[in-house]
This record gives sequence, structure tokens and C-alpha cells, in this order.
Amino acid sequence: MRRALSHRHPVARAVAAALLAALTPAAAAAPAAAADIQLPTVTPVLPAGASCAKASTDKAEKQPWTRRPLGLSQAWKFSEGAGVTVAVVDTGVGTGIPALSGRVEAVGDAGEDCVGHGSFAAGLIAAAPGAGVGVAGLAPQARILAVRGTDTRGETTAGQLADGIRTAADRGAGVIYVGRAVATGKDELTAAVAHAAERGALVVAPVVPDTLPKDSNTGKPVQPAPWYWPASAPGVLSVMDYGPDGQRPQDAPRALNADLAAPGDAVVSVGPKGDGHYFGSGSSLAAAHVAGAAALVRARHPKMTAQDVARQLTVAGYPDDPPRLDPYAALTTLLTDKQGTAPRQAAAHVPAAAPSGPQNRALLIAGACGGLVLLVAGGAVVIPRGRARGWRPAGAPEAGHPAPASGGGL
Repeated sequence: MRRALSHRHPVARAVAAALLAALTPAAAAAPAAAADIQLPTVTPVLPAGASCAKASTDKAEKQPWTRRPLGLSQAWKFSEGAGVTVAVVDTGVGTGIPALSGRVEAVGDAGEDCVGHGSFAAGLIAAAPGAGVGVAGLAPQARILAVRGTDTRGETTAGQLADGIRTAADRGAGVIYVGRAVATGKDELTAAVAHAAERGALVVAPVVPDTLPKDSNTGKPVQPAPWYWPASAPGVLSVMDYGPDGQRPQDAPRALNADLAAPGDAVVSVGPKGDGHYFGSGSSLAAAHVAGAAALVRARHPKMTAQDVARQLTVAGYPDDPPRLDPYAALTTLLTDKQGTAPRQAAAHVPAAAPSGPQNRALLIAGACGGLVLLVAGGAVVIPRGRARGWRPAGAPEAGHPAPASGGGL
């Protein structure tokens, strides 16, 4: 199979980056060279004349660099995705992949994957770790629902993707991974996402295509579109990729307005058949990692809504622009920034009115006492004066003193 994405990385560097555990995503230096193992490269679309992908005969025995930034060993202590179904709307998923054995259900002919891209993404989501192999998906106990969203060679339309999303939602998938980003079909794909939301499914999609298609006349990549679908539809968790050095490849399509970033450049996963491994790069593979993390959260918090799960993943992400996926933090963080209800004020207690009888008696007694005081005070003034006049009325002559005669003339 053609190593179609090798233009983003020389093969030796790409394989070394994929096979060797790296530092944290923010580390500036790329991993050192490793053993010279060349894995076949997965592509979203089979080139003209290329045959179907075959089982890989090579395995990545060392842990890929993605294991460390994703913190899988710690995350698996809390959830492995049991009880959650993740739909893979892509090129199909091989039903005979050992790492997914017994956990793949296919709709129609989606159990055959000629391209290998859907199988690769399903492995990033849910592949079980094997003995002596470092490759594993984020949710190794989740189930995969394979839904065809392309033709057998990987070409797709907005209508095929919309039908795939609706089918996945109607089949009860809790998480719907869409492996494509298309520049047309806004209304059709927005309606399909709304249909999935009504059934409680979270849709995860790449914010841009893995590679830009080429102009048939010039042979050069077409100009990027300002928006891609279904990633731009309301309610979709849109994802972009980064590599082992924490950066995106220089020639990767420009990604704007992504909700999350996740490992997607130089990653390793399963092929459509057998137990060998493939190598790949692109935002679609980063979205597969996020879909696996969503399955972990849904399994640990089954009462969360789809939007609660999306919020848990983004708010708990490593702070960057956009935030970087941190499954362990998403599983263990208790978000407290939701607006709480205002405390209810206790009702004021007004005591019952006192009976008026005692108050009236008290006023009567006080009035009587006041009157008695005034009477005594008045007596203290009047009695001495009355004694001094011999109790004569005012203006009467004293005894032995006749009243003066009134004046008058003859």
C-alpha cells in the first residue's frame, strides 16, 4: 500500500516518532531514532489503481509517543469504556481484527474495510492492548458500531456522512466518530447532528481534512474552505491534531476554531486485518482519540448528557489554545464553575400581637397614680396658703379690718 502521508514526515523519522515514547506534548525536541521498522501508511482515500489494504506483517512493540500525553495507565484506573458504543462513520471496520475481537458490530457491508482508515480509527478508539505490544486504544472495553460513511475506496459526500450519522444515532451509539471533514453540506449535516443530539449521542469530528484535495487542472492543493462539516455544526466536538514535538506539521491544512487538540500526527494503530500495525497522521486520527476519551467519560458518568461530556473534555483539557485532550483529568475533575442557585432567604418571624387587656389596665393604673401625684403636689401648694389666709376666699377683708368704702360724691 502506498505510504501516502510520508510527505508530512520522512518514513524513518515518522516511524521513530511513532514507536518511541516521547516527552510531554509541550516538549520541544522530537524523539530520538529507534529501530528501523517501517509500517504501512493508512490513507483516507485509496489512490487510483491502488489495491485494498492488506494485513500488516509488522508490529510496533514499543509504546507509541501518544501513550504518555494521553496518560492511559492512569485513566484506565477509573474507566475503560465498558458499556459504551462508539460508532465509526468512515470506510468501515474489519470484523476480524484481533485487538477488537468480539466488540465490532457492522451495519450492512461496513464490516469490510478496503481502505483501512476506519479500522485504524477504531483501533485508536478501542483496541485492547496485546502482550508485548504498546499499541492500544483509549477505551479498550468499548464496543464499535461500524457504519459506512464513504464508498468502498474512501470517497464521500455530505449525504453519505449525514446518513451515517443518523444511522449511528438510531442504533443507539453514545459517541459518533466521523472520520471526514467536507466543505459542503452545511444544512444536511447540521440536521443530521441535531438528530443525533436528540438521541443523546455526542458527535466528534476533525475540524479540517487530513490533506487538502488537489485541483484536477493544476494538480495543486485547493484553497482551504473557511468552514468544514460536520465539525462546524452546533453540538459537534471538533478536533485538530498535534505531533510528538507538540506542533502540527507545516504543510497540514490550517485548523481554526477547534474545540480540542489531540495526538494525531505520527500515530500507530491496527490495520483492517490481522494483528499487525499501520502508521498515520491527520486531524481525523486526533478525533478518534477524542472519541475514545468520550467513551471513557460516558462509561464513568452514564448520567451525563452529550454536551456535559463535551464540556468535561474541553474544560478539563491541558490549558492551551485549543485545550489539549487529557483523559485522566476529564475522568477525575469535578467541575465547579456551573452557576448555582441563589440561597433562599428565611421568612421573617413576626410575633403575635400582645393582648390589649393588661396594657389597658397598666394605663389606667398609671393614669390614676399620675392624678394622685398631681393632687398631692397641688395640696402641698394650696393648703399652706389657705392656712395663712385663715381659709378666707380670695379678696375677703381680714378680721377687725372693715372692707374699704366705695368712693362716691354727694
